Amino acid sequence: MSTTNTVSSVVDALERAYPPHLAESWDAVGLICGDPEAPVDKVAFALDCTEAVADQAVAAGAQMLVVHHPLLLRGVSSVAANTPKGKIIHKLISNNVALFAAHTNADSARPGVNDQLATLCGITPGRPLAPKLQGLDKWGVQVPIDQASALKDAIFDAGAGEIGEYSQCAFSFEGQGQFSPSAKANPAIGQREQLETVQELRIEFVAARGKRTAIMQALRAAHPYEEPAFDITALEATEPLEQACGLGRLGTLEQPMRFEDYVQMIANQLPATAWGVRAAGDPDKMVQCIAVSSGAGDGFIEEAAKLGADVFLSSDLRHHPVDEALRAFDMCIIDTAHWASEYPWTSQASQVLSQALPDIAVEVLATRTDPWTIAKQPKQH
Repeated sequence: MSTTNTVSSVVDALERAYPPHLAESWDAVGLICGDPEAPVDKVAFALDCTEAVADQAVAAGAQMLVVHHPLLLRGVSSVAANTPKGKIIHKLISNNVALFAAHTNADSARPGVNDQLATLCGITPGRPLAPKLQGLDKWGVQVPIDQASALKDAIFDAGAGEIGEYSQCAFSFEGQGQFSPSAKANPAIGQREQLETVQELRIEFVAARGKRTAIMQALRAAHPYEEPAFDITALEATEPLEQACGLGRLGTLEQPMRFEDYVQMIANQLPATAWGVRAAGDPDKMVQCIAVSSGAGDGFIEEAAKLGADVFLSSDLRHHPVDEALRAFDMCIIDTAHWASEYPWTSQASQVLSQALPDIAVEVLATRTDPWTIAKQPKQH
């Protein structure tokens, strides 16, 4: 398959879907290894980059591997080929396979990991348990009138002026600007140490706060002045909670059902693992309001209870938080395998990339990276 796509164009498409600014402060997302200019015909998807997954990506003929869990999240002092993580990095690089991770940014994005989990759990993904409200910045910049069109093009390309389904939104008006360059200045217009007046256009626009750095860089690069004049005002977030990004989701089943029956439905819906699904609560309790949090989410138990959830579903749940929650709240709890709660996202992510770059082949790797392989119950004598 011939293509003009590169690692960089794939990264751009994925970061539009899973913006890096949505990642938690401790996270490490983005391109882990690979040449941004290298061509890409095929992208493979997996939850973790284990050695088996790296082997499968190479065998599949992929030039890029997209995972959820960052390979180098915890600090390492060496990626030598005789270290566990280094061996994987060397294998990928020597076979021209780039590695990219979308982690907590994919958890918070819409659609993202939590939306996919919520859908599998029988609910329409509603508000997050921990919203990340996307406040807007209101910008204003002055520029000579004959340079205004080029400046608008640059800032719009960086993501400015997007409001819902509308783009390139701005308001402009003329005015007279003045400045006096110092003896050390390098003015684009006027003379050093002389007062200059210029007919300028003030351009006002809004932009998502997460795009502030990109827009500022584009503005400075495109503006003719050595020191462009602009201002930024942070606006209060006004987006509905039901549409907000953030960790976790809350939703409602179409019909109430017995908790035990709901647990069985979850076991049927999620990918199978050795130890399956475990749950805590009254088997006969009728449940309808469901809160989910992909991955390790016991920090959201109390928030789910406050929001009126009948059931909280997550992974890696610990003894004490669950025990305390059962005594403090009238809520049931489901603990799934971490891998099972997040692996379904790989199909969603592959579809997102296919829509953005239709000429790239995608493959979801079937390797199960859940580390638990044996579950036993006592034998009946």
